Amino acid sequence: MNFLEALVKDVARILKDSRKTLALTGAGASTESGIPDYRSQGTGLWQKYNPMEKASVTALLSNPEEFYRFNLPRWSGYLQAKPNATHFALAKLEEKGLIYGIITQNIDGLHQRAGSKKVWEVHGHLRTCHCLECGRSYPFNELIEQFNQGVNPPKCFLCHGMLRPDVVLFEDPMSEDYYKALQEMKDCDTLVVVGSSLQVYPVADLPRLASRLVIINKEPTPWDYKAEVVVYEQAGRFLSELLKHLGEN
Repeated sequence: MNFLEALVKDVARILKDSRKTLALTGAGASTESGIPDYRSQGTGLWQKYNPMEKASVTALLSNPEEFYRFNLPRWSGYLQAKPNATHFALAKLEEKGLIYGIITQNIDGLHQRAGSKKVWEVHGHLRTCHCLECGRSYPFNELIEQFNQGVNPPKCFLCHGMLRPDVVLFEDPMSEDYYKALQEMKDCDTLVVVGSSLQVYPVADLPRLASRLVIINKEPTPWDYKAEVVVYEQAGRFLSELLKHLGEN
């Protein structure tokens, strides 16, 4: 048995023993779908740019044209991405009853498209946007269509207020899904972290609430010391191997 096989066996044992397991996914879960992550050394988006200058409430309100020029093409690309092996494996683990649901920091919606049923999107999503003045909701595509027609920032048809995406920006309060996830963590035995650097709070504090912790991430995280198993591997490869093992036992 090689080292990877031993780790797969350990994680399979933990999942079978756990009464309630939740997965916590970050940007690393979507890199195999062509979506770059934020904090990998040398390549992460926030290694190159200051997020407070590009993706904060202040950035949106003080320079909305630049906010949309920087963010909207990237977000539009997320909508074209397809689920990868990580997303499909987590959906399969949920189907098998080995994880209860997924808490995700990602806004790309790929977990749902892969078939996951219980997903808490703690940083919001790219399905809708709303007017900052009157609160009217629009499909997210309204932002893209107006931007592509030269309307920047996009405007509300009713009151001509500025539209903003329903994502959690820096300086925003956390989403309702975050508080639902906190409730789910109260009786969670095991948290499996997949592709998260565990550096963005308050989500990065969730491992503290779990009795048992598994971390699958290509680079070390601040919570590795607490984890029962730490896997420095591409999540899709490891989870695919995990599913194979579970199918044989």
